[in-house]
Parts: sequence; C-alpha cells; structure tokens
Amino acid sequence: MLRMNVKVVGLDQLSMLPVVILTDDEEEKYVPLVIGPAEANAIAVVLENIEVGRPLTHDLMLSTIIALGARIDRVVITDIANDVYYAEIYLIQNGKEIKMDARPSDSIALALRAGVPIYVADKVVAHSVAARTSEDPEMEEFRSFLEDLSPDDFRKEN
Repeated sequence: MLRMNVKVVGLDQLSMLPVVILTDDEEEKYVPLVIGPAEANAIAVVLENIEVGRPLTHDLMLSTIIALGARIDRVVITDIANDVYYAEIYLIQNGKEIKMDARPSDSIALALRAGVPIYVADKVVAHSVAARTSEDPEMEEFRSFLEDLSPDDFRKEN
C-alpha cells in the first residue's frame, strides 16, 4: 500500500466536475478522483480550516464513532472496477478492528477530520497512479501544473 496525502480539491475547469488529487509524500505519484459536490465541500472545509456553525455529515459520523468508543485507524482506497473506486474505513473498538465499506470521497473526508492516514492499495496504484519519469515531458508538465495548484484555482468564476 502507498500512503497518500490530499494535494487539492476543487472543480476541474474542463469538465466542471469536483475532483480530489492525492499525492505521495514526494509528490511524484498522483491519484485524481472525481467526487461529488457535497464530498468536495466536506473535504475543502477541512483543508481550508473553515469554521461551520453546525456539524456536517462527516463531523457527525466522526462524533458518533467516538461516542461509541471507537476510533478511525486508517482509510484505504482498495479497488477500482469500471472506473469506480472503492474504499474501506478501518475502526478500532475495544482492541478489535472493524472494516467498513465506503466511498473514497467519504473516507477521505473522515480521514482528514480524524487525522489518520490515507492509503491506496497496490492494485489501485498499478492501475491509476501516474508516476513521474524524467523522459515523459507530458508528466513533467502535469507535475509542474500540480505544484502550482491551490483550491482557488478550481473555483468557478461568476
């Protein structure tokens, strides 16, 4: 498994679909995931440290997990089939590991709130991770583009 971090979340300017981009620690490998607008907002709220007046759904879920005496240990993007990604949330309760099926976007939103690692399974890495190579000018251009991204770059202008 490869540990990943959230690089940016926002709207793809061409398709106008929400996307979250995960990177490895060296920012040499990237996993772009198309996500729903509500999940994009839930992730952006954490990344941008936005205060909300009332708990959002992912805040409520994290509070519920904690109230039940459990904690989130990690999330893993486990599979891809027909361009659909799958994930699991791993909880620890009373020393026992509990695995829950989840959408990657919800898993990422919870991981950010709980401060736990996000992993991508090896088979997903092999299928969907773009790796940086010095002989690939297109990849170099993409890396340069990603290094300069900020959440504001994805905001739709009125």
